[in-house]
Formats: sequence, structure tokens, C-alpha cells
Amino acid sequence: MPNSPATVVASGLAHDSLGYSLLLGARVLASVYAGRSLNEALGLLSQEPAVARGAAQDIAYGVLRRYGWGEFLLGRLMSRPLTHAETQALLLAALYRLDTRPEAAPMVVDQAVAAAGELAGGGLKGVVNGVLRNFLRQRESLMLAAMQDETARYWFPPWWLARLRRTYRDGWQGIVAAGNTPPPMTLRVNQRRCSVENYRERLAGLGMAAKSVGSWGLTLEKPVAVDALPGFADGWVSVQDAGAQRAAELLAPEAGSRVLDACAAPGGKTAHLLESADLDLLALDIDPVRTRRIEDNLVRLGLTARVKAADCLEPAQWWDGRPFDAVLADVPCSASGVVRRHPDIKVLRRESDIRRLVHTQAAILDTLWSVLKPGGRLLYATCSVFVEENSAQIDAFLVRQAGAQRVAEEQWLPGENNDGFYYALLRKA
Repeated sequence: MPNSPATVVASGLAHDSLGYSLLLGARVLASVYAGRSLNEALGLLSQEPAVARGAAQDIAYGVLRRYGWGEFLLGRLMSRPLTHAETQALLLAALYRLDTRPEAAPMVVDQAVAAAGELAGGGLKGVVNGVLRNFLRQRESLMLAAMQDETARYWFPPWWLARLRRTYRDGWQGIVAAGNTPPPMTLRVNQRRCSVENYRERLAGLGMAAKSVGSWGLTLEKPVAVDALPGFADGWVSVQDAGAQRAAELLAPEAGSRVLDACAAPGGKTAHLLESADLDLLALDIDPVRTRRIEDNLVRLGLTARVKAADCLEPAQWWDGRPFDAVLADVPCSASGVVRRHPDIKVLRRESDIRRLVHTQAAILDTLWSVLKPGGRLLYATCSVFVEENSAQIDAFLVRQAGAQRVAEEQWLPGENNDGFYYALLRKA
């Protein structure tokens, strides 16, 4: 990628201006297009004022959700893409703002031009000004043309859409629509501290409306900062999607069971298992930094487990030879079911990644099966909607492992109340 983005923003723009937010958003977007995850790219803004950081985050999420839309428009407005990555990203950010805030079009253009003055020595201000004003003049015809282009219309890579169509002939458009909307904020109530209904009443007392979802969850009518949640710091509640909460309910280990959570970070499902019953639980993750997040979550919730940074594919690193009663295998996957929370996946994921992930998932399944006791249960979990990672993966596993039985299987598709997840509960005969 030409002109790799800088990590420090130096600007003469007022830090509370739209131009500064566009500039920050462009820096973040250019970092993602250069290969960073969105979380990593947003981390570059840690020293920025909170208001500017929040506005830049909104811009980055909005542009990434609209995968291919802005690029299509620029393809009609320019003879070739700019070689300066951050200015190209600035144009995408400005187009997003022009479409979502049409009443502020003159200000958006002016502020985008001001932001362009901070990039490439200011030499592309005229280009930015001309492109955006041409967009406003041609807006109606450009929007009609975008509706005729599959990527610009649905905001997903063509290969992704093709896979969805093959598997979900009647429901693929609903999956796409859900993937393009902001996700709900769902809480998991720590029922060792209070009941779901009691916590809902506490929220209502603070003016936060919420509806029950599942046995442990509450979905907020409007998202809030976690610091605003009553008792969050004291472990009364955690943020966890309703679909993700299904894992502990399906595995449902008995009190006193020896349990392995093999790919545990950041620890949401680990904590839910421990909230459900007193367990002898080992939580693994290959990344030491993410492993510390598991520990931090358990401390906040007042829960105890053995936590170890180790590769689940190398049992010699972590297994003492005693088989487990239950295993949770929340395996690495395409994350195609949680794309609305992580829209950078649309940019960073490649179709070729699926075969590599399927191979890794199969290896994890076979390895973890060997540490499960006869009669024990393994829950295979992904946050994917691709069949290769889900039911097809389990079908192949059952052929390899004659003693495996499929006890339950659930495919959760992204919708109003939950993200996309797949679960297969397996029993070792």
C-alpha cells in the first residue's frame, strides 16, 4: 500500500472540528486498508480528545460497513485512485458523511478540504474539493448506478455474497442486511450477584430500558458506555451477545466437573460457565496479552479458574493427562457472523482464508477430542455463517471419529437480537 499511514496526528485543525474528526477517521481507515485490524488502528488515537476519538470511530465504522460503496462512487468520479492512501481514505470518509448528513453538505466539503490540507503537503486539496462537489452535482445518477452494482448495493465482497447465496437461498439478504447495521448491546447478568429481573429494574431506575433475551440476557434499548452500567465494576453484569450466551447453556457442565475452555480469550464464555456452576476449569489462549484479559474479567466478576497462555494444539504444554468432563472449543474462524461488530473483516478477510481456517479447526477438534473422557461432551463453536466452518466441518469430524455422536446442533443467523453463531454439541461414546 503506498504511503503507509502515520501513527501520530499533527494538525492545525481545531480538535473539536469535523475536519479533525475526518482527518482522524482517514488515518484509521488507511491503517485498516494497509492491513491493521480496526481495534489496532483505533488504538493509534488513544491520546486524542475523547470527542474527536469517538467521532473518528463513528466515521471509520460507517465507511467500513459500507464496503465497496464509496469505492464505487470514487471509481465514477475519478479516472484512477489516488496514490496517497490517507487522502483516498479521507474521500471515503467525506462521502459517508455527505450521505448520512446531507443537510450539512457545505460544511462537510469545507471541512474535508481543510483536512486534506494536513495531508500530502496540502497538494491534494483541489482534488478533494472537486471530487466532493462533483458528487453533490451527480448524486442522484450516482446513487442509481450504485444500486446496479452488487458490491456497492449490498456492501459485501462478491465472494462473500456468493457463499451466502449458495447456503441461504431464501435468507441471504436478511443476513447481509443484519451485517450492515449497528449491533445491539446485550448484557449477561451475573446471577451469582442478582437476578435478571432485579438488574432490569435497576436499569429502569436509571432510565435505561431493556428487554429480556434468553435466560441470562438483557438487550438495551440504547447502547451506553460500560461505566454507566450499575455494578459493572463490581461484576454484576458483562457485555455479551445473546447468541454467545448460548454456549454455556448448551455445554451445561455439572458442578464439580473438570472443564477445558480451549480458545478462551477474552473470557466471556469462560466467565459464563463459571457463573453457571462451580467448576474445575482450565482456560487457554495462545496469546499472552489476550490471556491477561481473561484474568482481568474473572477478577472483576469474582470468579476463579486456572488460566494459561498455551497453544491448544500442543497438549504437552498444558495437559496433565487427566481427561476432561467437558470441553469448549470456540475455534478461530472467519468471524462472518459478527461482521457488524468488526466491519474491518470485510476488508481484511480473503476467500482463501476459509480453507486455512477449516484446516486449523479440524486439527483443534481432533486434538481436543483426545483429552475428553469417554462419556464427556465437547461443544464446537464458531461465530461464522459459512457452512464449511460449521455443519460441514462437523460432518467430516464424525467420519474421522467413529465414537463421536452429535447431540445437538444450532445455527444462529445474525438478526435483531443476536449475531451469527454455530454450535455442535458432541458426545464421546
